[in-house]
Amino acid sequence: MTVDLLANIPSPPQGVWQLGPIPLRGYALSILAGIVIAVLWAKRRYADRGGDPEIVLDVAIAAIPAGIIGGRIYHVLTDWPKYFGEGGNPWQAFNIAAGGLGIWGAVTLGTLAGWLVLKWRKVPVAPMLDAVAPTIILAQGIGRLGNWFNQELHGGPTDLPWGLEIYRRIDEAGNIAPVTGVSTGEVLAVVHPTFLYELVWNVAICVLLVWLDRRFRLGGGLVFALYVGGYTLGRFFIELIRTDAATEVFGGLRINTVTSAVVFLVACGFIFALRHKRREAPEAVRGGAGRGADAAVGD
Repeated sequence: MTVDLLANIPSPPQGVWQLGPIPLRGYALSILAGIVIAVLWAKRRYADRGGDPEIVLDVAIAAIPAGIIGGRIYHVLTDWPKYFGEGGNPWQAFNIAAGGLGIWGAVTLGTLAGWLVLKWRKVPVAPMLDAVAPTIILAQGIGRLGNWFNQELHGGPTDLPWGLEIYRRIDEAGNIAPVTGVSTGEVLAVVHPTFLYELVWNVAICVLLVWLDRRFRLGGGLVFALYVGGYTLGRFFIELIRTDAATEVFGGLRINTVTSAVVFLVACGFIFALRHKRREAPEAVRGGAGRGADAAVGD
């Protein structure tokens, strides 16, 4: 007697739920969950370094919307044919809820916005970067669940036991609707779950960063540099598995593959330059904000 074991990973039956007139999108909820967890954890990590945890909220208020805008800009620029090519709809470039945020643009513009806030508050930037680095990559991993809900950004067909089932989804009129529709139960393909590969990789890098930081008391921006290097190393190989349409450069390589390689090399340079940096003293973390507080107490 033989027993067949269903080992494939099922996709959600739908990625959008209607709460009255309000659509609840799995993609948006995944990103929101990652942001909330990252901010709460970042406050704790920054406080442990001697900083004022409320400054994390100031940074988040500026960095989160800037990151979303930057991520969308990068996505639209690198996948411009989807929106401005033949048959494209330019207005869809503003439809963030449908998916499409490039982490490169998100981290770049988000970091710039956070840097401006810290400069305004007269607080050193490096301790904040080191505090938030593990929280950012954890948020990225959680956010990848949004691709699972949307049945997008997966790899090619596979017969591995952890293959992801892609379902046919249709709307109320019976039209094909991969994102907003509901599954008919028909499996269209079993593919590599690249969302899961990246989620697992991100969590692993997060754990490694926390361990290295605690073991060697890293500082000076080294934790953030290790985050960038670790993330891009994994993203490079995951991009080689993905089969979704993407802009190609340099002999057919996906643009995100090239970006991963370039950013990884830059990060390695920073890691080498910062390799001897250790955690700053609490008074150095507080910077001008700490001196102002101390002065007020003295008065």
